[in-house]
Amino acid sequence: MTKPESAGDEYDVVISGASLAGSAAAILLARRGVRVALLERRSDPEAYKVLCTHSITANAYPVLDELGLVPALEKAGAVRNEARWYTRWGWIEPKAAPNGPELPYAYNVRRSTLDPLIRSRAAETPGVDLFLRHHVTGLVQEAGRTVGVRASTAQGEREIRARLVVGADGKDSAVAKSAGMPARRYENARFGYLAHFRNLPLHGGIGQTWFLEPDMAYAFPNDDGVTVLAVLPDKKRLPAFREDLEGSFFEFVRALPEAPPIDSAERISKITGTVDYPLHTRKPTAPGVALIGDAALTGDPLWGVGCGWALQSAQWLAEAVAPAATGRGDLDKSLAAYARRHQRRLRVHQSMAVDFAKARAFNPVERLVFSAARDESVARHMHLFAQRLIGPLRFLNPVALAKASAVNIRHRGAAAPPADPSCTES
Repeated sequence: MTKPESAGDEYDVVISGASLAGSAAAILLARRGVRVALLERRSDPEAYKVLCTHSITANAYPVLDELGLVPALEKAGAVRNEARWYTRWGWIEPKAAPNGPELPYAYNVRRSTLDPLIRSRAAETPGVDLFLRHHVTGLVQEAGRTVGVRASTAQGEREIRARLVVGADGKDSAVAKSAGMPARRYENARFGYLAHFRNLPLHGGIGQTWFLEPDMAYAFPNDDGVTVLAVLPDKKRLPAFREDLEGSFFEFVRALPEAPPIDSAERISKITGTVDYPLHTRKPTAPGVALIGDAALTGDPLWGVGCGWALQSAQWLAEAVAPAATGRGDLDKSLAAYARRHQRRLRVHQSMAVDFAKARAFNPVERLVFSAARDESVARHMHLFAQRLIGPLRFLNPVALAKASAVNIRHRGAAAPPADPSCTES
């Protein structure tokens, strides 16, 4: 529940950031018997993140299920995130195998719906105290480890102590900076803008993504009949967007293959975005500190993996540290286990994203697989990777590459074009 600032200042865990990752971690920890202080710098319990793909990949469905959010999301009108992707070889349209199970999914849902929902669930969870308008300004440290936070509130500075401090406060994490946990920064050669539309029909009523080498775009149907439309061009296009944002945005969308009819749609939001969104990676733990969500790893937004990884990292942390956070285990060993799992599951995904963020064309291996996705089994394989249910090593394993080669041999007339020196992986 939401607590007044006079509440007790001793907890098992204090979490900075009551958005997606922080609220999920608070719920999952509290259900395991952990007393949690959940701090949110904003005063409005309905606050939400604006710049987001507004989509949750299927890898996070089990977390949504554990949180008990699936029925609520369905009731709120969240859209199951089927998708099709355009490449120079045409459309890739994953479909379930005949007589097979449906393709795994999660949801497209606006953060204006999702964030208040999960934050209210956290506030209602026994063992969680939600403190709004609490901005972490520093850490309390003793004998080389973190034992709490200092927070700025409407009534002044406040100290809250805990065995573990969790940074769920985004890519510019104050917790990480105060703990001396530097970020490794990777440049992103694309920029991005998005807007929300009504009455924007999409083919099949499902999400669309355009791989235009190097430009990108996507259109995702969301709750309440709203479609999120985003463009992610090469920074070479930036001067035109700076000169005329609305004109450049609409012109870019109109030029997309099978473009959605943007001119007849109703835009219900500003065109918002960022011209510089680098990828960040941090070591996810320090003595007495853990990072989850974007605080630990900020991916390229074009892949739409941030929400899914925020939920997964919250679950991984809760599973690893809950007993130790209540004093029934070795916290340092538990944090080390969380760090190993986080790095093992996400490091190679991030390496691929860092390379693709150079705004390069497809490399030879990618051309082989994308051009072979006319085959239904290859398309399903790509769906599993896009939903982050398999990792890059399994996605590009020898069997998968042999299958792609066989498909292209059968379709020699439409096979991938020969390698171009300008398209090779750097």
